[in-house]
Amino acid sequence: MVKSLFNNIRNKLKRFRNSNTKPDQKPEATSDPEQDVESRDKILRGKPVASGDAGTRKGAAAEGDDSDRPEAERPRPKRRRPRKKGKAKPEPAVDDEKAAPARHDGWDLSSFEVPVAEGKTRFHDLDLPGEILHAVADLGFQYCSPIQAEILPATLMGKDASGQAQTGTGKTAAFLITMLATFIRNPIQGKRALGTPRALVLAPTRELVIQIAEEARLLSKYYPCNIVSVFGGMDYQKQRRELTEHVVDIIVATPGRLIDYCQYEDVQLNKLEILVIDEADRMLDMGFMPQVRRIVRKTPYKEKRQTLLFSATMTGEVERLSSEWTREPLIVEVEPEQVEVASVEQLVYLVTTRQKPALLYNIIQRQNLKRVIIFCNRRDETHRVADFLNRYDINCAVISGEVPQKRRLATLEKFRSGHIRVLVATDVAGRGLHIDGISHVINFAMPHEPENYVHRIGRTGRAGATGTSVSFACEDDSFYIPDIETFIGHELHCTQPDDAWLKLPDPAPGKGNPERRSQGPKRRSRRRTSRPRTRKPS
Repeated sequence: MVKSLFNNIRNKLKRFRNSNTKPDQKPEATSDPEQDVESRDKILRGKPVASGDAGTRKGAAAEGDDSDRPEAERPRPKRRRPRKKGKAKPEPAVDDEKAAPARHDGWDLSSFEVPVAEGKTRFHDLDLPGEILHAVADLGFQYCSPIQAEILPATLMGKDASGQAQTGTGKTAAFLITMLATFIRNPIQGKRALGTPRALVLAPTRELVIQIAEEARLLSKYYPCNIVSVFGGMDYQKQRRELTEHVVDIIVATPGRLIDYCQYEDVQLNKLEILVIDEADRMLDMGFMPQVRRIVRKTPYKEKRQTLLFSATMTGEVERLSSEWTREPLIVEVEPEQVEVASVEQLVYLVTTRQKPALLYNIIQRQNLKRVIIFCNRRDETHRVADFLNRYDINCAVISGEVPQKRRLATLEKFRSGHIRVLVATDVAGRGLHIDGISHVINFAMPHEPENYVHRIGRTGRAGATGTSVSFACEDDSFYIPDIETFIGHELHCTQPDDAWLKLPDPAPGKGNPERRSQGPKRRSRRRTSRPRTRKPS
């Protein structure tokens, strides 16, 4: 059986060679073994063999007989099989000193003159590198916030810190300035390993990760610093390439996605210099602490790294984590009521549920508000509010947990650039969302947790700016007001709106009746079909 198969193949090869040999040409006695094997494979598969694939063409090309042939009959050049591609070689590691050109040349500290003010600390007084001061000047900062003035002198010397502070207090800039100053003053000599960061920031939400990374890029404007954001909901392989193909200085990550890269050794944390854990209380609430512990165990011992831990509330569990992960930390506390009372004007309107849409419309239109965030407690409520506003030609968009990450980022970018006037959100945007110029925050429904109230109104009045918070309280919402007042330490100003603010004009043509439709789509009633009862046979 096998012998007859080989004889059949041999006869086919002979016929093939004879058909491709001219009468005045003798076939070569020897042929290219590699080409013969390739030709045999093609014959066995039943595929036609090109004239340039036969072994006899090699001898013809050597004798130079192809010059008289037509171009169509000339043998094709020998085709080589493509080599299997192995793993791409990673880019070579970079020397810190070679990669740090002085891009702030020509800038003089004298152009950043800040007068001395009693009770305030200037960034000049901290002896920061020129690259950082130049970026701070571009951002328009002159004086340190209270937490920055208290924490930076210690962290710039390499000490650990544990702070009770929320977003909007300046803590993000505090730990980022600490990182950049350490990098500039202590560059790594020689080559650096890929996927090995010098600093790591852990945050509970994607929005907070994006915000921290953006601030880091602004502060490192005049110092080349590679910052990589790592979080779920985005392209896994793209983030992996950013980690493994380039030298990484700072990783800002959510715990879950970072654990994946650590398991496959795409990220090595054994040479980490600075570890920042932001919003530790929120990570506890979201159940991230087991993952955070696994990440911390992959870093050097606390005696060999600098650790900064921040939390909005300093509970007993957070204090235990601080004592476990930090070494003789500086304790800094910024009370919640000090944050929200000083910068945000707060007002509560006592209304019914049906009066909320009309009051919302009049607040936005009569005051001609340009950048507003409206908070709702449920996802379906955000869509009803957005649908109502769109019927009155108020440009708005929804951001909630069900919105895909790419669409969420695009929506936030449009809101920042002014293409979207109103952002309707759930508490997913309550933390970590930092957009300049938000004049009003409107609570369409009172939050059930006092902490969420503070986080919501903290989207305005940030970093020393002023803002306004307006809350709608119906009969059900009013039950949450006492707990909020206890948490912030003072009573809220509750009032009833004018009757004129509770009336709606006609909607835009073709938009329908907003009052009826704002209550949400009506469900079809399921009617039972009556079926005649049949008696069982006795």
